Formats: sequence, structure tokens, C-alpha cells
Amino acid sequence: MYYKIIPVTDYEQNCSVLWCNTTKDAVIVDPGGEIDLVLNTIQQLRVHPLSILLTHGHIDHVGGAKRLATILSIPIQGPHKDDFFWLQNIKQQSFKLGLFQADAEPFIPDAWLNHGDIINFGKEQLEVLHCPGHTAGHVAFFNRKDRLALVGDILFLGSVGRTDLPGGNHTILMQSITENLMSLGLDIQFISGHGPMSSFGAELQHNPFLKGMLIK
Repeated sequence: MYYKIIPVTDYEQNCSVLWCNTTKDAVIVDPGGEIDLVLNTIQQLRVHPLSILLTHGHIDHVGGAKRLATILSIPIQGPHKDDFFWLQNIKQQSFKLGLFQADAEPFIPDAWLNHGDIINFGKEQLEVLHCPGHTAGHVAFFNRKDRLALVGDILFLGSVGRTDLPGGNHTILMQSITENLMSLGLDIQFISGHGPMSSFGAELQHNPFLKGMLIK
């Protein structure tokens, strides 16, 4: 599986394009804004987007999803239905966080995602992991063949997701990291919602928030 990371919005949110190099079929993960940049990247890569995937409902991750889906005539999948609250309050998020987008409207995805769902594009496959804690409906995506995860705002290089917003819970977040992410294997590289890539093993060793964590 090939991928391209596109930082968007003032929050430098990592929108990712994933594609199968055989068929050029692709998915777009978390198009939070700057849709023209995302469209230009897709054109340069010469890939064929099949769907938009959302990790969670915060506007820096979903702000451009509806417009992009309309332009490309593709469906939106995810997050988990427990993030309905966030998708219905996009305009309020926009003003509160200063990420004003005139065309950011509330929406319901074409499909909610559940733990264990499989997303196929070309010869590639992503497994869906429901990982609440940052938000109640947060999901992550895992490509088992290439040992790559897209974890949204669950885990970062040297940090973990904030839990002080509605639906956040630090204890549940740490359970999601331990039981749903780290248990996949410490060799796995991950793309987070913001900042550089890392691996689960590196974070277990160096991330101060994971100090003393026991992996089952």
C-alpha cells in the first residue's frame, strides 16, 4: 500500500491518501480542509478515490469531507456512530476553534463504521478499530500487510490525544491504546492526526504518557 500525507488547516492535520499501486484505487482519510490542495495532490498522484474515511468528528479532520465527497461523487465512511454529536455541530466547532469554513455543514456519513469492519480498495485492505477516548466514536485504520496504522488523534509522537472535550475519557483512551493498538504489534508504524510518524514500539519506550504501560 502506498500513501501520501497532506497537512491541512492551521492545525496541520494529517490528511492521508492511501492507494493500491496495481489498480490506483484510493481512499482519502480525514480531509479536514484545504480541499483544492487535496484535489491537486490526487491529480498529481493519478489515483482514483473510491471513498472518504473519517477517524472522528472534530472539524480539523472532517471540515472538508462533505465538499470533497460531492466534488468526487464518492461516499463518506465513518467514524463510529457515537460521534454523531460532533458531525451535527460542525458549524459550532468551526467558530469555536477558529477554523471557519463557509461550506462546512452538518452531515451524516454514508456509512458508520464498527470495530472489525473491512475496507477494500484495489488489492489493499484496511481493518477498522473502534478506539474511543479522544471522542466516543473515534476509529483507527490498520493495514495488516504493510504493518501501518492510521490512528487519528489517539496517539502521537511523544504524546496522546486530549480528553477534555465532550466524549473524551482518559482511562478509556489508554485502554484503546493498550488493547486495540499496541496489541497489534510493536513493529507497527503509524500516521497520527498531527505531526510526524512513529511506531508503537518507539512510543512504548519513549512516550512519557505510556510509561509503565503493560501490553497484553
